[in-house]
Amino acid sequence: MKRTIKFLTVLLLSAIFAAPQIEAQTRASIKSGSARKREEANNSISVRAKALYEKEELSSSDIPWMRIIYSSLDLKKEKNLPLYYPEESTEEQENLFRLIMKLLAESKIGAYEYLDGREIFNDEYQVNVKETLDRFHILYEEKENTGSKKAKLTIDPSDVPANEVLSYYIKEKWVFDKRNSGLKSEIVAICPILHRVGDFGGEAVKYPMFWVKYSDVRPYMAQQYIITSSENNVRNYTFDDFFKLRMFDAEIYKTMNLRNMSLMQLYPEQAAQDSARREIEKQLQSFENGLWVKDIEEINKEQEAKAIEEEAKTEEVKSDKPKEVKSSIDSSRSSRGIESPKSSVSKSTKSSKPAVNKSSSKSSRSKAPKSSAPVRSVRSTK
Repeated sequence: MKRTIKFLTVLLLSAIFAAPQIEAQTRASIKSGSARKREEANNSISVRAKALYEKEELSSSDIPWMRIIYSSLDLKKEKNLPLYYPEESTEEQENLFRLIMKLLAESKIGAYEYLDGREIFNDEYQVNVKETLDRFHILYEEKENTGSKKAKLTIDPSDVPANEVLSYYIKEKWVFDKRNSGLKSEIVAICPILHRVGDFGGEAVKYPMFWVKYSDVRPYMAQQYIITSSENNVRNYTFDDFFKLRMFDAEIYKTMNLRNMSLMQLYPEQAAQDSARREIEKQLQSFENGLWVKDIEEINKEQEAKAIEEEAKTEEVKSDKPKEVKSSIDSSRSSRGIESPKSSVSKSTKSSKPAVNKSSSKSSRSKAPKSSAPVRSVRSTK
């Protein structure tokens, strides 16, 4: 009995001393939960949603081949219009540049300096958003952000120069993944290009603003649905789908090379630049096709197609050969002063007609002697 009383007393005392600690832990958990919810509400996307789009980067041992390509997206082209429209934000949709500027002003993503050919995405080269806005003359309002050292910037939608961002640079890398034995393209970063006309008019000057890592902005792009066609107004795709499925129309302007030169610098003429672009695309396609061994059916189809092409070529050569021989004979005769049979026959027929008429007119005066030789006019004998 005494042991039971002692045991109950110890339990009661331990419960009394542990109650404040349990209450403190409960309050801390409630506080952390509310703070997490507040953070998720401010970011408009949860940490769990961000984790869905995070991918483990491939190690250097898994990449035996890689090529980095820089492309330009002209928003005036039909396929790239979903990145530009709508010019004004709506409740359901906004264009890509407005989305990027909104995320930058709220410090949800970072921007990095535009360096031609040597992009470095670390804290040292991260741009100051306020300085960037001042440099491009974009108005903003600065507000104190409670619970954070960084000030919150607010940009009025009418002050965002979305109508002047008429193109983008994208940096992508084509990687051969040894683990999956496949070639795939990954977009590394996006750079909005500001097309701004000077005070005195003239042609617009292009100003690359900054680089934004695609991995940073991708979770927000995946939440924004867009219209990709004027014929179908259902929003079936997001900005992320637009880039991942390569629904855009891009033009290669540079590839990573030892001299760090663009195609315009390597090939001053436009025709040479277009030929270099086609050659780069052909190299990528041939590399991908060369990864797989063709089966028997594909080989037979290719052989049949080649045989049909060869037959068509031989038929064309046969049909063109007599004409060429005949024309060469005619040209050789004309060069020697010898008339072709056709021309002589036509001349004889033309000259014989008037000869018959003349002989018939003179038949009343004197009869011509009968002869088997054809009658020729005086003109034809000259």
